[in-house]
Amino acid sequence: MIAGLFPAAFITLRLIFFSMANGIKVNKWADLDPESKKLIKKAEEALQHAYAPYSKFRVATAILLDNDLIVTGTNQENAAYPDGMCAERVALFTKASQYPDRYIKKLVVVAKAENARELSPASCCGSCRQVMLEFEHRQSKPYEVIMQSQKGEWVTAPAAELLLPFGFSKRNLGG
Repeated sequence: MIAGLFPAAFITLRLIFFSMANGIKVNKWADLDPESKKLIKKAEEALQHAYAPYSKFRVATAILLDNDLIVTGTNQENAAYPDGMCAERVALFTKASQYPDRYIKKLVVVAKAENARELSPASCCGSCRQVMLEFEHRQSKPYEVIMQSQKGEWVTAPAAELLLPFGFSKRNLGG
């Protein structure tokens, strides 16, 4: 009954409870660890390499590997919209082709709208979350995902799987 009277508030409360129960945290910049801050700065530096002439919305990802190497990727748009590629997948596929034996420790996503002074809130799309889940399964080890919220805070998920709770995997294929 309460959910029917206040649907938006009820959904928000459910999301907050889900997040807290699964270890997803919301942090101020000052509360992030130095490693996460460095990774966010590397992603921010990579924004200049994004190709976003259509959306005017640049996105960059920085991935910290287990040997402390950082791999970056940026969104690459195309006039035929479905043929572009999100920053997360560019970075993940680069990691797979150049460092196939390394493990991912953390993945950061940042974005900036054209002419904006500050970073813009950004959340991984469903396709990227699916690919992130596959990479987590491939390495049989979770990795932290960090992105900026609508309020300018930093959302930290201890595992990519938490961002796609009903993801598709080889188990769905009988494997």
